[in-house]
Amino acid sequence: MDPLFTETGLFLCLEGGEGAGKSTQAALLVEWLEGLGHHVLLTREPGGTEVGTILRHIVLDNDTGELSPRTEVLLYAADKAEHVDQVVLPALAEGTIVLTDRYVDSTLAYQGAGRHLDPAEVEHVARWATSELRPHLTVVLDIDPAIGHTRFTGADRIEAEPLDFHHRVRQHFLDLAAVDPAHYLVVDAALTPDEIHHAVRAAVEPWLTQVEAS
Repeated sequence: MDPLFTETGLFLCLEGGEGAGKSTQAALLVEWLEGLGHHVLLTREPGGTEVGTILRHIVLDNDTGELSPRTEVLLYAADKAEHVDQVVLPALAEGTIVLTDRYVDSTLAYQGAGRHLDPAEVEHVARWATSELRPHLTVVLDIDPAIGHTRFTGADRIEAEPLDFHHRVRQHFLDLAAVDPAHYLVVDAALTPDEIHHAVRAAVEPWLTQVEAS
């Protein structure tokens, strides 16, 4: 199936390692876009639906313990399938700007590269689950995992993985961005929040022709 870039709405994604500042940048981006008169839906994976909230608890809670890497892939894929069908596609059909905190690339990076699974196999599952829907623009907030892990306490099940796991994740994000520069922006997450926000704004602005402000 060919990749799907919807002609209605605008689909944006924030990706990056732990402690990269995605939540901060999501809030700043939504504020800017709404200030321009756009209708924006901020959502996340896992957990953007009621079912997703349950799945998020399973995959991130430390009490879950070890899972088979394939089980983990399928749980994340189930979250994505529900999220795309119930939230993302309906909003895009209405002409909304959808901004998601994580999407398919996180599964490819964390469950693929991180868990040493075959990237092609993981991608097949994740793309099938999301009907090949791709973001118009994915912003990767790039951070050294050793630095990112100093920015939070109380690590969840994924955050608690060793640094070599997170280094593989980081590299895979960069590899994905390098393959498709027309749909990716990589930003150094060590910059100040304002510097990052302005870089993101500059990359998003050309895509706003996809949607009309109210």
